[in-house]
Amino acid sequence: MKICIDDTFITDNSLECEPGCFFLLCDTNAKFKDDAILRKASIVNIDRAKELLGIDENLKIVGITGTNGKTTTAALLAHMLNELGHKTALCGTRGAFIANERIDQKALTTSQILTTLWYMQKATLAKCEYLVMEISSHAIVQNRIEGLSFALKIFTNISQDHLDYHKSMEEYARVKSSFFDDDTLKIINIDDEFIKFNPKNSYTYSLKQSADFSPISYDLKFGINASISALGNVANINSSLQGEFNLQNLLAALGAVTLLQKPEASKLSSAVKSFNGVEGRVEVVSTNPLVIVDFAHTPDGMQKVLNALRNLSLIVVFGAGGDRDRTKRAKMGAIAQKYARLSIVTSDNPRSENPQDIVDEICSGMDMSRFVLKEVDRREAIRIGLENLKDGEALIILGKGDEDYQEINGIKHHFSDKEVVCELLKERK
Repeated sequence: MKICIDDTFITDNSLECEPGCFFLLCDTNAKFKDDAILRKASIVNIDRAKELLGIDENLKIVGITGTNGKTTTAALLAHMLNELGHKTALCGTRGAFIANERIDQKALTTSQILTTLWYMQKATLAKCEYLVMEISSHAIVQNRIEGLSFALKIFTNISQDHLDYHKSMEEYARVKSSFFDDDTLKIINIDDEFIKFNPKNSYTYSLKQSADFSPISYDLKFGINASISALGNVANINSSLQGEFNLQNLLAALGAVTLLQKPEASKLSSAVKSFNGVEGRVEVVSTNPLVIVDFAHTPDGMQKVLNALRNLSLIVVFGAGGDRDRTKRAKMGAIAQKYARLSIVTSDNPRSENPQDIVDEICSGMDMSRFVLKEVDRREAIRIGLENLKDGEALIILGKGDEDYQEINGIKHHFSDKEVVCELLKERK
């Protein structure tokens, strides 16, 4: 990546270097330092890069990590801060935004550090007070957050994911926990059994036990209606978000805003109520028939989404990513079958693997005599799901959410679950 500075530029790619430019040296590209010097670039560290880019040192960064809930928590937190008059930038799985304006497309959950510095520069120019970031476990291991100082860190939860990379749940939990080793202000979901954290400057939230932020009472029948204890004060919340898992996300965001700004309870309530959810997260694509898409692609994510919709008769279309943790596939199959009247197992970014092999591994955790269909073609699987819907049932399509591609053998082919649903429904009229 290149960022222009007057009549030159700064880059993190030694192949782009030329005399007079700046090369940002960081952990992820340190082995290319000599090449950058040979190309006559000036070597700079992250602090110097911030100066060159004119980044406001008072910009407050909030980092959110956890297996599930990062995206919704980040979006809700950014929305609440903006609604309360504190201009906020946001970056993560969905891309990057300043207030409601997109400044970058979807890419890595946590970008390379130079890209993050570019977001910070944009936020500075827009006079933002906050930058809310999603932090992945890969980024923690690879130190893609090098040189960043956090005003607040948030932990959502840990469940099985990325074991192809981390090799064990113990290592995965250790990596996530390492983000909370320091004295930074932090808010922790203490219902999680895996997290370890430095108690200094720590606040907690919980659905199950006494915490700094917890529900006094709640009802999940029509969205979320809850009375929340927030550091001894009470906020009455009404939200269109669905499910207990989103109540956890709401507690995290509400707790964060309280710690950062201490707004009046009535203003907190208004900020939550005006949030309409996140694209691709329990998103209703059609109401007649009812079709919902969601990004859930882990056993825990599927469990949470399907449990939230358990009052409906469900047809579930889902798959599992290729070249990723294979041990979760059979578990995902078992969870889908627990909740679905009909499970349709299909492909979801098979990458270099044979899609049929992935489908078969998912089905190894299912009773194939009980309403299970295999259909590798994802579009056809969605069509079958729609055709099998009975009155009052819902079609739930999991795994991609707002992704707009299928990755097959290194090539990303355009594919959107939402677009396919709309096209198939239009064909039926």
